[in-house]
Amino acid sequence: MEEIVITCSRRFPHRLGWVAVAAAALLGLLGAGAQAAPRESAAEATSTLYVSPTGSDTGDGSASAPLRTAQLAVDRLGGRGGTVEFLDGRYTGQRVVLKDRSHITLRAAPGAVPILDGTGLAPVKGPSGMVEIRNSSQITVCGLTITGYRTTSTAAMPIGIYVVGSGDGIVLQANHVHHLGNDNPTLGSFAMNAHGIGVYGNDPKAAIRHLRIVGNTLDHLVLGASESLVVNGNVDRWSITDNTIEDNNNIGIDAIGFEPTIPGADRYTQVNRARHGLIARNRVSRIISEGNPAYYEDGGWCNCADGIYIDGGADIVVADNRVDTSDIGIEVASEWAKGWTDHILVRGNTVTRSRYVGLSLGGYDKDRGQAYDIAVTDNTLRGNNTLDDGSPELLLQYYVHDTSITKNTIISTNRDASVLLNRVAPLGGAARNAHLVLRRNRYAGHAATGHEVYIWNGVEHTGLTRYRAASHEDVGSTYHQD
Repeated sequence: MEEIVITCSRRFPHRLGWVAVAAAALLGLLGAGAQAAPRESAAEATSTLYVSPTGSDTGDGSASAPLRTAQLAVDRLGGRGGTVEFLDGRYTGQRVVLKDRSHITLRAAPGAVPILDGTGLAPVKGPSGMVEIRNSSQITVCGLTITGYRTTSTAAMPIGIYVVGSGDGIVLQANHVHHLGNDNPTLGSFAMNAHGIGVYGNDPKAAIRHLRIVGNTLDHLVLGASESLVVNGNVDRWSITDNTIEDNNNIGIDAIGFEPTIPGADRYTQVNRARHGLIARNRVSRIISEGNPAYYEDGGWCNCADGIYIDGGADIVVADNRVDTSDIGIEVASEWAKGWTDHILVRGNTVTRSRYVGLSLGGYDKDRGQAYDIAVTDNTLRGNNTLDDGSPELLLQYYVHDTSITKNTIISTNRDASVLLNRVAPLGGAARNAHLVLRRNRYAGHAATGHEVYIWNGVEHTGLTRYRAASHEDVGSTYHQD
């Protein structure tokens, strides 16, 4: 892929519209806190060091005598912090680690395309990033291209940008992470992992807070059982906006809770959840697990890579995203039986040409957790289930309750099996299945009126009238032949 020249401004893009209003109304915190433009620190204004692939580590770090090693520049900044400005070129074999630091900016020089190339570097055991931010605050990474960091080891997890521990005010802006990952070929193993951008809040006493991930491009990543972009564990008050994520072999964007990121007594508590977040205006496409060794099972491939996935997260707005040509467009669920996902607004998204389903709510089998207090409104699902295997545009799985699905446009383009909606037969007690309300949705498809298919509680109904009589749902909804 041709490199894109990006200028890193000191000001943060501030294009929020109604999404910010919805987020602030629902969460009461994303307006002035997580979405404010980052301020230039006093250290940044007075302390800037330059690096170049053709520089010398004996230089003074000025624009005319840049250093060669970015880590040396970071270390020279000292406690006051400042800026490391990357001049044009390919930086081979260099990782940058910020540990217990503050008020540091790593950014591309105006007009420059600095490439951190990890080709030939052997990732250490466990997760490690080409750019790694540990227990640090007021850190900005802007305009860097990161590539080539690869392994075949199941003991290592290569990551383009890795944020871990705790911290406040981290901004990842306009970076390009591509062609890296874990190339282990073991079929059916979940032991191989990698991320483009990975954020892990693993401190139960202090969160990663006020995180902004904006305008990045993540593509051609080999991820195994992991995700292109993830916020996992104790991550609070964050936004993921205006990113482009494409051509990766596992999940595009994921907000996770209840994994062993924080183990022990704190695992199934609020501190081990990505929460109070905004996922908006991202473009996610061609997120497909076919060919990913981790997803080979029973002699075939699982078509189960989500464009956007909320798995155990809480108080999250998912708005105005476009997801195209992925296995599953958007999914809201909880994979852990003792976990749950709640207070999620899914609004104004467009999901097209998914291989399996457009939108899925709830656990995929009886051993999963609950999903509740979900509002799904004003979304467009069109032309999904390109596998044409009878799967629906909208799938309601296990343990979905206290959830509303209203004013969505749901269009099937399959000619042979025009399945618009499938709610599986409920399991568990009444409280785990109650108060699921569908109203005023607009259904359409190639099937003649009365021949389209809705499945409710595991029973198939043809035509909106019969389905509505059986379910007592979708009052005010319509169907027309498209």
